[in-house]
Amino acid sequence: MQGRCPSCRLAAHVSPLSPAALARLDSRLRPLLVTLPAPLAVRLYSAGRRRFLARLAEARPEPYGPPPELARTLWGLRFRAPLGNAAGMFKNGQGYELSWRQGAGYWLAGTTTARPRSGNRGHGVSQPFAPYPRSGAASNWLGLPNDGDEAVAARLARLERRDGCPVGASTAAVPCPGGGSGGRGGRTAGEDDISLLIRGLALYDQAGVDFLEVNESCPNTGAPDESREEQWAGLGSRLERIADGFLRRRRRPLPVIVKVSVDTDPALVPELLDRLVGLGFDGVDFGNTSTDYAALREAVAPPERRLYDLFTARFGGGVSGRPLRQRSLALVRAAAAHLADRPPAREFHVVRTGGVETGADLAASQAAGAPLSGWFTGYFEAFARHGLGVYRAVYEGVLRG
Repeated sequence: MQGRCPSCRLAAHVSPLSPAALARLDSRLRPLLVTLPAPLAVRLYSAGRRRFLARLAEARPEPYGPPPELARTLWGLRFRAPLGNAAGMFKNGQGYELSWRQGAGYWLAGTTTARPRSGNRGHGVSQPFAPYPRSGAASNWLGLPNDGDEAVAARLARLERRDGCPVGASTAAVPCPGGGSGGRGGRTAGEDDISLLIRGLALYDQAGVDFLEVNESCPNTGAPDESREEQWAGLGSRLERIADGFLRRRRRPLPVIVKVSVDTDPALVPELLDRLVGLGFDGVDFGNTSTDYAALREAVAPPERRLYDLFTARFGGGVSGRPLRQRSLALVRAAAAHLADRPPAREFHVVRTGGVETGADLAASQAAGAPLSGWFTGYFEAFARHGLGVYRAVYEGVLRG
């Protein structure tokens, strides 16, 4: 059966290789493979991505300790370095030991949802994904596949923690059946999406996580087509309910940050921050993947635009990686400027996610006012060059200036 399709034949041929060897091989082949007929390229990489992530999470490189001068203490937590994985890399709670051994300054599980989700499926492809290697970018329409808050929280409760690498969990409120995409299981009478989210936050609190992220920016879960005004009003209502249902009932100083879209208008940042600070949230993360397809197309290399056009037209989803670099940085700068003008009475921090790939990117985050950064697509771009030493390579780039 494995010989029936090109992706199956390729997977069978390279299966004995280590994750680092697979990444090096892929970095050589990928610029050619993405020029295959676009539907075939999507099918090939959608299947290969899941296999690679599963194998990567089990890797056990020799432990590497980041330079001590990169450590910082935020919210009373010691982060041995300012860089960790973004939500989406280790959705179901795997990969903590790998990340610590590589040198991550923190680790984030999820994003999870109240009920398990199998993810999106369209045009015969499960969890569609496409890379744009010349552009340092990717598209995905995964649909938040995950094992559910309860299962992942139980997994995190059993983790052997490592000093200086706090454990975080990201969760989201999405429509459960019958609503939303790829969900499994039903809801109890009287529950709605925010009630279920609050229950998930409580489960992670009980599991002993060090910080929480509320993901308010996933473009891949069948959200309704709303105007910006409707989206803004809906966000405010959800945040108020989370504050009432969880923040004001916290039994311990558990930081909760809110992740918003990298497509957020910088002019709205002051109002957003005032609302988050006023409600008792502890930080903001800019941001998630982008759906500004027309504008981002200019950042996609011409040989990859055929694949980009097919993916965004057929699946939609979110664009990630290098094209988001300036957007996320602009949002961080706007946030830092506002916080400098109106310092909050309690500790509040900005996290940058989107377009982080090199030591220069991490240094730019810190200079702009984000003491922490998360990476995903940038991690895999760097992994192709540096293998399991990706964190070391970034930190050395920061220290070289």
